[in-house]
Amino acid sequence: MPLTKLLGSKATRSLTVFSVLAEAKREFGRGNRTRGVLLLGVAVLAWKWTVIGLAAQAVVKVLRRGRPPTASAAPA
Repeated sequence: MPLTKLLGSKATRSLTVFSVLAEAKREFGRGNRTRGVLLLGVAVLAWKWTVIGLAAQAVVKVLRRGRPPTASAAPA
């Protein structure tokens, strides 16, 4: 199945792990240590199961949607 091959490719897995690590870094920068640590764990799991990383990123984006922008994200 082409989708399975795509999601299982080394490039896709690497990109997913990198993206989840970037989300973890962003959460640590915002002072959200718990969410950052959880995302680090997800990054480890995302190497084996790409869908877990994609789902975690979607959840983080949904959680962030209702939050007002931080001072660092506001335009100068």
